[in-house]
Amino acid sequence: MRSLLALIAAAALALPSAPLWASTVQVRPGDDLEAVVRSASPGDVVEVQRGFYRVNLRIDKALTLRGVDRPTLSGGQNGDTIRVTAPDVVIEGLIVRDSGTDLKNQNAGIYIYPGAHRAIVRHCDLTYNLFGLWIEKANNVQVISNVITGLRDVNSSQRGNGVQLYNTTGARIENNHISFVRDALYVDVSHHAIFRGNRLHHSRYGTHYMNSYYNLWEDNDTFLNRGGLALMEVRDQVVRNNRAWGNSDHGIMLRTMQDSVIENNVVANNGRGFFIYDVEYVKLLNNLVTGNTIGVHLSAGSTRNEVEGNDFVGNREQVRYVGARDERWGTKSGNYWSNYLGWDRDGNGVGDVPYEANDMVDRLTWRHPTIKLLLASPAVQALRLVGQQFPVLRVPTVVDPKPRMQPNNPQRSHWRDPQPSQR
Repeated sequence: MRSLLALIAAAALALPSAPLWASTVQVRPGDDLEAVVRSASPGDVVEVQRGFYRVNLRIDKALTLRGVDRPTLSGGQNGDTIRVTAPDVVIEGLIVRDSGTDLKNQNAGIYIYPGAHRAIVRHCDLTYNLFGLWIEKANNVQVISNVITGLRDVNSSQRGNGVQLYNTTGARIENNHISFVRDALYVDVSHHAIFRGNRLHHSRYGTHYMNSYYNLWEDNDTFLNRGGLALMEVRDQVVRNNRAWGNSDHGIMLRTMQDSVIENNVVANNGRGFFIYDVEYVKLLNNLVTGNTIGVHLSAGSTRNEVEGNDFVGNREQVRYVGARDERWGTKSGNYWSNYLGWDRDGNGVGDVPYEANDMVDRLTWRHPTIKLLLASPAVQALRLVGQQFPVLRVPTVVDPKPRMQPNNPQRSHWRDPQPSQR
């Protein structure tokens, strides 16, 4: 009997510690919302009825701030509209707008301060704020199913970011729609996070992502930005099943990255599909790279990577490689190259001669772009043939010894439109 009582006591101690006297408080238009929050007890639910509330709210205790029929909280373009300084705060169902515009003070629609662990922001509209959400030194924060729109009428450099994560662990950023900000997601020194199901567009970067480890980036859309997904000075990332399209510079940037997996992504109709710089020990597997001006821009000693099963389809220039020696891709199973001119006499689905991405003529056109006007001329074609026949004139390139004869990505025809309107 004593052991049973001990087990019951232990189970009781393991339950959440919300006070038994927690209550629900109603706030209606004309009520003093700030006074209600100040007087609320930890664990209370403050329900805000539909209406317009001019506030600069500070939440310094664990409570739930819940909107009913989507009330509007406006900061009056001064400071932070909501400032969270306590752990275990939930904010949901609100329109939060009109923060201040002081970049030095990082004004935000919702500012989650250091130590405000386990904050949850969900089903909110954050609009016309400098920063939508600023999250600093707060762990296990959840940002779920919000719509975040920035200062559409000012230049990108004068805007803040949609969601800014700094020095956090265990964040979940899922199913948000973020646009017209400087960077939709700005992530720095933040580890063991999940970024899933977000739509990021009309910004400088869909995500600007630095010095962060052991994170998952999955099923996100980054489109119509200057740059899509930028991963810089990171390691131990999993980037899979994302779509980066219509970005004017790059779809996915990998810069100074190690020990990561980039798989099953669609990178379509960007200026550069992949921009890969100083990358080692990374697996690029089964990605569709299609319709980009440059499929892959590869440089700065990016080597010792496993590049297998990718489809490079219809890129104006498949690979732009800058290096001192050949880089071998596809040594296990090969990749598909839509401009491969080899043959498959034994019918095993693999080309009989290796694919080489660049030759001497390609290098000349990079240095002297006006040569493109002569690409169809007999002289340039003869120069290309000479480069193939005389290895002394050969330039280092990406070599795929097992080029596949058929692509394996069933989505490739869906991405032929250079500016897909709906994805």
